[in-house]
Amino acid sequence: MIGSLRGRLVAKTPPGLLLEVAGVGYELEAPMSTFFDLPAVGEEVYLLTHLVVREDAHVLYGFLTESERKLFRGLLKVSGVGPKLALAILSGISAEGFAACVTAQDVSALTRIPGVGRKTAERLVIEMRDRLQSSAELGITLGGWGSAAPETEAQAALVALGYKPAEVTRMLKAASGSESESLSTEEWIRRALQGVARERGGAT
Repeated sequence: MIGSLRGRLVAKTPPGLLLEVAGVGYELEAPMSTFFDLPAVGEEVYLLTHLVVREDAHVLYGFLTESERKLFRGLLKVSGVGPKLALAILSGISAEGFAACVTAQDVSALTRIPGVGRKTAERLVIEMRDRLQSSAELGITLGGWGSAAPETEAQAALVALGYKPAEVTRMLKAASGSESESLSTEEWIRRALQGVARERGGAT
């Protein structure tokens, strides 16, 4: 099992990246939470990894933090959740935010993550709740939406929804206001999407 890699970042195109280690190029997939904190191409980076062996391929996943990797591994144990969906969940919400939703049994919040339907969200709450009773198991510090700012969380979620980074920046700028500092992640996302809906409605 490959547990970690340290090398030069050769390319990064979400969700894939190429890491050169001692002359060998490793292809990995990573969640957006990791992508946002990656250094520039050409610089050195250290990634924790998880190898998924399939009949047709061996896929290596990379993470900047242990909490991300532990959550990824925990999600793979949930019925009906495979690597692709686990990656989408980590791209749509932070590890801390996910833990907060599960602890609060907030199914509705989980369904806002791209690819997560209500039945899947209910399974996530039921099957992950016991594992999160002791936050040490997943290395997650509970506390609302975690250390990332709500606007940053919203940015990651909107990119995961398929919006381009430049477009997301414009959407969030339009959604900001005098009370922006008090907005939650959900409110940022809702305002941004409502702004897009108004623009499209006005264009018709």
